[in-house]
Amino acid sequence: MAFIYYITQVQFEFGAVKLLKQECERVGITRPLIVTDPGVKAVGILQKALDALPGITVSVFDQTPSNPTEAAVRAAAQLYQAGGCDGLIAVGGGSAIDCAKGVAIAATHEGPLTTYATIEGGSARITERAAPLIAVPTTSGTGSEVARGAIIIVDDHRKLGFHSWHLVPKTAICDPELTLGLPAKLTAATGMDAIAHCMETFMSAAFNPPADGIALDGLERGWAHIERATRDGGDREARLNMMSASMQGAMAFQKGLGCVHSLSHSLGGVDPRLHHGTLNALFLPAVIHFNAGAESVQKERRLQRMAQAMHLDSAADLGAAIKGMNARLGLPGGLAEVGVTPDIFEKVIDGAMADHCHKTNPRLATRDDYRQMLEASL
Repeated sequence: MAFIYYITQVQFEFGAVKLLKQECERVGITRPLIVTDPGVKAVGILQKALDALPGITVSVFDQTPSNPTEAAVRAAAQLYQAGGCDGLIAVGGGSAIDCAKGVAIAATHEGPLTTYATIEGGSARITERAAPLIAVPTTSGTGSEVARGAIIIVDDHRKLGFHSWHLVPKTAICDPELTLGLPAKLTAATGMDAIAHCMETFMSAAFNPPADGIALDGLERGWAHIERATRDGGDREARLNMMSASMQGAMAFQKGLGCVHSLSHSLGGVDPRLHHGTLNALFLPAVIHFNAGAESVQKERRLQRMAQAMHLDSAADLGAAIKGMNARLGLPGGLAEVGVTPDIFEKVIDGAMADHCHKTNPRLATRDDYRQMLEASL
């Protein structure tokens, strides 16, 4: 049986951050904890959020790491409880939003965070007690502001997913103005993350035609505007379309993702220095090649339809087009360029086989299949 759910309230416009107090009042948050990171604070975006909350007592956790950890979630949850907070505002990229989702669990549920991980059977343990969350994205990548999941590195160093409809932010405030001037390298990596979401969820075999339509439109927007956004940080049209592509990719990936994310989640857990979006960009060509053999992909002409959205001549051009885009954006040409060596492949494969995205790929991968994908991505 197909389950189709759309999803939360979105405020999408330039200057939308000014609606933050209004949305807190609508949701019933009176003493929020803002979860953010040092970079967002340094460029003045945290202050914009604080300025939009006059008369409200606010606590701030500004130490989210680039890959959120259980330790960071614990520290923020302690601050939440000490401040008598009754809700969360995440201001930042996917890391800050995912960290805040971890806090929404940890501050209101007993036991270690791992108890609530998807692969540990924890989704059903996340209840309506989860703290309400408003998400204000400052990058165009993960789309976590409209998603039910979070990815967190737990204490035993596994990079695990946490999924529940109780974690969906009550409001997503999508303000493209907050992404103006985002550095080119981060624009490129997060933008390819959004594109990977649109492509991988579209390839998923699950029946969800609305998600397919949203994913294809998001792919077309992202592919057409990522170079402009990377080249000119002040291009308002490009920034708006990249934020939309990011949001749309996450709206669609309720269908499930696949081997791209199984590999990037696992490798990111083995080496947390690696950027998730960059890894997705590197794995996409090999996974598309693997998925070309899936019955559902062939039957519904999914590769051809993606090629059409990207204005390519043929589905056979997809892998080369992605590699060419990565090169034009200044992203690495392969895993070797980011320091990945074959001696860690078996550990990465272990994690990929156990990842929550593994079983929703349109073609079930074996260990040997993953090994070949890793070798092709070197």
